[in-house]
Amino acid sequence: MSHRTAARLRRALALASLVALAQGAAAQTAVLAPPANVLQLSAEASTEVPQDLLAITLQVVREGSDAATVQSQLRQVLDAALTEARKAQRPGQLDVRTGAFSLYPRTAPKGGIAGWQGMAELVLEGRDLPAISALAGKLPGLSVARVGFGLSREARERVAGEVSAEAIAKFRQRAASYAQQFGFGGWSVREVNISGGDVGPSAPVPMFRVARAMAAAPADESQPVEAGRATVSVTVSGSIQMSPR
Repeated sequence: MSHRTAARLRRALALASLVALAQGAAAQTAVLAPPANVLQLSAEASTEVPQDLLAITLQVVREGSDAATVQSQLRQVLDAALTEARKAQRPGQLDVRTGAFSLYPRTAPKGGIAGWQGMAELVLEGRDLPAISALAGKLPGLSVARVGFGLSREARERVAGEVSAEAIAKFRQRAASYAQQFGFGGWSVREVNISGGDVGPSAPVPMFRVARAMAAAPADESQPVEAGRATVSVTVSGSIQMSPR
């Protein structure tokens, strides 16, 4: 191949490469072009559901000069309470489990260890609120530390479908209304996302009143508890493509 032929070939290849790059850039620009007549919107639906889960955390606190003695006292009270509580245990309705267990030194004013303080917890939880509150008042050696209410998975799933359907209907209604107001003849879903089914916070339980009432109640009486309501919400968000008349 002559020198001139090789030079012409190199120029032809370079020109072809430039053409290919230009075509690729044009194609990419076309892909990245912003869509027209696209509207972003969202809709939300929610409902309130009676809380059907109760968790009562009981605790025992002991102090002493010897760490091993304090730990032994905690375990004795906890073991006795566990033995009694397990007699009433029914999976899902009344479950029993241990909670936090801590042991830490108390510092003297002039430094050093003045003694030891420990705490152990027993948790009663489930859907049988009367049985749980009754059992909490029968376990000796334990006092109420916390009371919490929640919503079971079954109750949440029971209403999640209805709330989702309501949120989707609101999304469709808004899409049709907005498309008409903008002067378009119709619309179609471009992308959509459904999130939620979560339980929102309910009104807080006045813990100081509950604790005071429980402390004043005799050991063989049910502890006073009253469930509130939880909010299950679903959000539908996304974009629609509006089409001309």
